[in-house]
Amino acid sequence: MSAAPVLLPPVLLPLALETVAAGFPSPAADYVEATIDLNVELVPHPSSTFFLRVQGDAMAASGIADGDLLVVDRSVAPRRGSTVVVVHGGQLLLRRLEGCSPRWRLVADDPQVVPLPLDGGDPHLLIWGVVIHAVHHLTRSPGCAATGPAAASARTRPRRSAA
Repeated sequence: MSAAPVLLPPVLLPLALETVAAGFPSPAADYVEATIDLNVELVPHPSSTFFLRVQGDAMAASGIADGDLLVVDRSVAPRRGSTVVVVHGGQLLLRRLEGCSPRWRLVADDPQVVPLPLDGGDPHLLIWGVVIHAVHHLTRSPGCAATGPAAASARTRPRRSAA
């Protein structure tokens, strides 16, 4: 289950210093003014951080969908409300930690999924790590053709004739 951590060299990507308004439109600068290293932003403890791909939609109401990439830190102590990766019966599961001691439960967003009691009675159930980030793809749409203004614009652009 554990692999040797891989320390990644810095990868500096462009970062605009302007923020993006999620409410009212805001004038924004059209140029990049800094860089950002996603290793620094997303991986505070490289030796205890792992990436896992989500399979299934049991945590969709929390904004974690099938195919998302999770950043899991094994050095972070879980607390009530934490989204955690647990080992149960030899497989990894994604759940939210609810309740309080001694009646902790591991709960999925999907009401069809039975909560797992975390009372020490199951030696094959343990918290493996705490999810600290979820990378969610907003443009991925499997099985669908490209749509939207950019795709429509690309389809209607005049083609250059070969010279």
